[in-house]
Amino acid sequence: MKNILIIYPHWPPSNLAGVHRARLISNFLPDFDWHPIILTVKHKYYEEKPDFDFIKTVSQETEVIYTDARKIGKTRIIGDIGLRSFNHLKKEALKIIQERKIDFIWIPIPSFYVATLGRILHNKTKTPYGIDYIDPWVRDISNRKNIRSRLSNIVAKILEPYSVKKASLISGVSTPYYQPVLDKNFKNKKIEHVGMPYGFAPNDHKVVVKNIKYPWDNYSKCKPIIYAGAFLPLSGYFTELLFKNIRKLKDEGKLDSQIKLFFIGTGNYAHKSITEYAKEAGIENIVIEIRERFPFLHILNLLSNAYGVMIIGSTEKHYTASKTYQSLLSEKPVFTIFHGKSSAVEIMNECNAANYTVSFFENKNKVDFENEIKKTFINFVNQNKKWQPDLKALDKYSAKESARKLIEAIEKTYN
Repeated sequence: MKNILIIYPHWPPSNLAGVHRARLISNFLPDFDWHPIILTVKHKYYEEKPDFDFIKTVSQETEVIYTDARKIGKTRIIGDIGLRSFNHLKKEALKIIQERKIDFIWIPIPSFYVATLGRILHNKTKTPYGIDYIDPWVRDISNRKNIRSRLSNIVAKILEPYSVKKASLISGVSTPYYQPVLDKNFKNKKIEHVGMPYGFAPNDHKVVVKNIKYPWDNYSKCKPIIYAGAFLPLSGYFTELLFKNIRKLKDEGKLDSQIKLFFIGTGNYAHKSITEYAKEAGIENIVIEIRERFPFLHILNLLSNAYGVMIIGSTEKHYTASKTYQSLLSEKPVFTIFHGKSSAVEIMNECNAANYTVSFFENKNKVDFENEIKKTFINFVNQNKKWQPDLKALDKYSAKESARKLIEAIEKTYN
């Protein structure tokens, strides 16, 4: 069995979204004769609240090695866990490679700065490495005005070319996430690359969690519709139009008075909030936003016990919406707004679950788009269409399939 060293500073009990990438892939690597060794940081250095139930979702075959990091201190100057743990990760990774045969190093990002370890380790040990894009590193920040974002992007434009130059593999949750990296850095050099989604692990839905409190417990006769996960800047346009048309339905007396919209785990962000969009539309009495991140297993339970599930995507074509899988597996009706060319729309169609999906295209008439949102949402609320998704169609999007694609690409680098 070959050994793959996965360097990712966060690991369960961390409940950050990126943790699922390393966790899901590593869980299935032994199925393809690769032994996963996770190099991560001790949870006492994390900023987020630990979710110890989350540890139950890690395979017993996954080997985990922990290292230290710099503490944040009273004044938060450097928060990024990748920077705070950089030297510790480098030292421990070199030790592992010197003591054991490591056949490949795989580094999911963000944290983006950890990507530079791939080249540093390769220069010292000749061990091949790959960088996996959970999010683009160099990105469009035109909607962000703060100086920190600008400086971060300047640094990214310097460090990304350095980090990827000697990589043997580039991977990502979808090809558009890393295509600019190939275009800019590998014009005259062939490099293996593979796009594969987060996927899902069916066993996650079987983990029992006790004493869960529901956000709608204090509302009598409530029909809760849940949006779970981070609220993205490029989701604002869809949110604004959705809330505007929910207000119309409410004014027309067509909206069930028991309907409540719960946006949970939306996170801390600088752009306009869900609450602000709701106030502007005049529906703040039916919209409840809880920014605090919920434990992953709690989210699965909440989705399965909601009246309906909602996903508001991005105006970007390459938005993948990893939450699509968990939403479908909840077996509750799912309302979605995606860019028409998003892979998420393809998934909904293949699963025969696009009953309540609205697709956005740049050339679509705004009035027609709004009418489609309004009509689809009220059909969703009233559950006017039969909801019988074909969940077997999800198999090709599973984490096991993503692990297979990754290993296939890695083994090609040896040819």
